[in-house]
Amino acid sequence: MVDITLVWVVIIAVGLVGYVLMDGFDLGVGILFPFAPGEQSRDIMMNTVAPVWDGNETWLILGGAGLLAAFPLVYSVFLPALYIGVFLMLAGLIFRGVAFEFRFKASSAKSRRGWNASFAIGSMVAAFAQGAVVGAYIQGFQMDGLNYAGTALDWLTPFTVLTGLGLMAGYALLGATWMILKTEGETQAFAYRVTPWLLGAVLVVFGLVSAITPFIDAKVMERWMGTFEILWVLPALALLAAWQILRSVRRRHEGLPFVSTIALFIFTFLGLIVSKWPYVVPPDYTFWDAASSPDAQLFILIGALFIIPIILGYTAWTYWVFRGKVTADAGYH
Repeated sequence: MVDITLVWVVIIAVGLVGYVLMDGFDLGVGILFPFAPGEQSRDIMMNTVAPVWDGNETWLILGGAGLLAAFPLVYSVFLPALYIGVFLMLAGLIFRGVAFEFRFKASSAKSRRGWNASFAIGSMVAAFAQGAVVGAYIQGFQMDGLNYAGTALDWLTPFTVLTGLGLMAGYALLGATWMILKTEGETQAFAYRVTPWLLGAVLVVFGLVSAITPFIDAKVMERWMGTFEILWVLPALALLAAWQILRSVRRRHEGLPFVSTIALFIFTFLGLIVSKWPYVVPPDYTFWDAASSPDAQLFILIGALFIIPIILGYTAWTYWVFRGKVTADAGYH
């Protein structure tokens, strides 16, 4: 018999990975916005993501709605524990979204600078908040039975600040390699220059988080240092992907840096999943503890089986239509 809870774990994991990879690169473009070589480069950078950014966020809605319906305990714990972080993330996404619509309509240089700042700061805040939420998940939650027993600021610790900054660097790396793929000339040269530095920052944070996490959670220490040595293949593959990013940038490849960065994110995500599995509300509650009734999960699964192919279809079509390079005079071509 099919384990519906496990099916929902896979659906939500795919949704979260899809969101991180797709919205990650356009958040990364926003993070790099203040450092672009000029206003024309900023125009090009924004144009690379303008046709796809709102569709990318569909995956966040899918993952969030799936969590609410399939794992209600997650919401009852995460919202009181993380509502400040979630609020910051949503506020950042709103500011960034508004900037997309109004920046090109700005009638003065001062107004455009304001929308530039809105786009950049919104992207930075959203990325930092997402990374801090991931760090809070790694730390675990103070529970009293099935209720959250901590305070509204327990999520903000030096470790979550580290993971927040790390995800900012990771998204910026995705954004830089996306610009290598989608731009030419001065903008592409800028992306080539910053990619090795961003990769170095990501690897430093990756190493620190990997070193600290086993001391935060004894279960992680036991899993990685005990009977599951085979798991070390995941960080090895992540390092291989990082080496491929650096190698492809030095050789001035255009598509390979972005693909390798996606691989780096996927292997890191898998490492996080296997470190915490099967706990969705650490340290004690598994996916099965947090799940709604099998009938409820089956009911919403039927709807998801109709919706997910539609999302995949229009996502693939959008990226196919806007598959070329972006230039200052003609946009996509």
